[in-house]
Amino acid sequence: MTVRRSRVAGLSVLALLLAGCGIRATEVPTNFGPAPSRVQCSLAEPDVSTQAARGLPVQVFLLCGSQLVTVDRTVRVPDGAADSERRVLVAQGLLDELAQPPSPAEKEAGYSTDVRGGIAVGGPRPGDPEDTLRLGTAPDSLTSYALAQIVCTFSDSAAAEGDGSVVLAGPGAEPPRRYECTDEVRSRPGSTEPPSKEVAAE
Repeated sequence: MTVRRSRVAGLSVLALLLAGCGIRATEVPTNFGPAPSRVQCSLAEPDVSTQAARGLPVQVFLLCGSQLVTVDRTVRVPDGAADSERRVLVAQGLLDELAQPPSPAEKEAGYSTDVRGGIAVGGPRPGDPEDTLRLGTAPDSLTSYALAQIVCTFSDSAAAEGDGSVVLAGPGAEPPRRYECTDEVRSRPGSTEPPSKEVAAE
């Protein structure tokens, strides 16, 4: 009986020792805040509102995280339009899309625009290069963000020649300038303006 009791006591002590080898619960705070609800500058699903309208598929550059990011849009262009007219119609459609407030899904993902509504665009004047787009607002009066959005959107569309640049001018007598959309402009539109140079009159 004494031997049995000593065995039971020994097993109890062993059980207590084994239980004490576990990792104790920590009391150090581990609250790192709630998990982000959506990845910034990334739309989880295609925006249905931008697909509802029928037209020419295009991409426009919006602001997100202090950078330029493309989103899908459509613009309406009448069939049979001449190339010069088509370029202006596409440019106007792109401007209108840039001026539209981002959709709820885009806002939630962090998208915004600095382009204001009401900017008209027209074709070249006599003496301008044939691919000139004249804005109703002088390019140098736009914010650096808005100018970067317009230059990069135009230069990557049927409104330009497809070489990563676009020829712009304002409503005044200033000569047209060729603006380029560079990697630096896309990554830092607020501090890096699109490089430009004056274009010789024809």
